[in-house]
Parts: sequence; C-alpha cells; structure tokens
Amino acid sequence: MSTRGSVGRFGWLLALGLLAVPMAVIPADGDVTIVSLWGFLSTSGPGLGAGGYPVWDYFLDQSRPFSALPASIRAWPLAVGFHLLAATSAVAGAALGREDRRVTGGLLVLAATASLWVSVGLATRFGVGTTSGLLTVLPTGAVATLAVAVAAYGRDLRAVFERGPGRRRRE
Repeated sequence: MSTRGSVGRFGWLLALGLLAVPMAVIPADGDVTIVSLWGFLSTSGPGLGAGGYPVWDYFLDQSRPFSALPASIRAWPLAVGFHLLAATSAVAGAALGREDRRVTGGLLVLAATASLWVSVGLATRFGVGTTSGLLTVLPTGAVATLAVAVAAYGRDLRAVFERGPGRRRRE
C-alpha cells in the first residue's frame, strides 16, 4: 500500500465519510431537500412533509417498472454501489495493509459520475435553464467525491495514464 502524505494516509476515512455526504441539495422557497445516497430529507414539501423518505421505499413504492424510470433515477443504485465499493476497498486496504489505490480512485470517479447524473436529472425536473436559476440543484456529492478522488488518489490515477494499462513500473 502506498501512502502519500496525510491525505493519502487518510483516504480510507474520506472515502468512508462520503457515504454521509448528500448527492444533491435542493433549496426552494425557504425549504431545503437533501438527496442522499440513502433517500430524501426535506424540511417540508408536497407529498413528503417534513422528514425523510428512504431510497428503498422510493423504489418499492413505484408503480412503474425500474426500466421505465428516468435514466437519472436508474443511476441512483449505481451511485450507491460505487460509493460502497470504494469505501470497502479503501477501508479493507487500510485494515489489511494492501490496497490497489487505482481501483479505489476509479470507483470514486465512477461514484462521482453517477451522483452527478442523478443531480443533473433532478435539476432538469426542477426546471434548471428555464425559469429557475443555475443553482436550483447543488451537486454536492459529485463535487465532494471528485475532490476526494483527486486529493487522495489522484497520483495513483494519473500513473495509470502515464504508464499505460498493463505496464509495470521499473524498479
């Protein structure tokens, strides 16, 4: 396991902490809806009321089949899966002393992409680009996940492209 600086040493903690970062924050008319990997949390709103709505309930309450849901909603389980795999890879690497940091970093990039896809889909449903402002939906999860990927695993990810796939570093 290569550790580079304090961020590299604590990359596992950052990857684990991303599980608590909201994918998106939607401020609207004095109310706030937080869209996390695990569901919705709203201060108020039609149909939700103040409180939470777990993502598994959202999918189980759907009358439509999964394939009929918008692509951005179908990306939600991917975001959850990539985040869980990245956190597992990072924590297992720290606990066992062996981690392929390229895998963890790559999973974080995929998690950021899936989270951004969910946020963009929410933004289109909330009218970004029409009467609403640009910051109708704040993609906090994608930004935070990409920041962790770059700060903690960036050097390892760059090495993949500098050396090319399948090439070993000469020692």
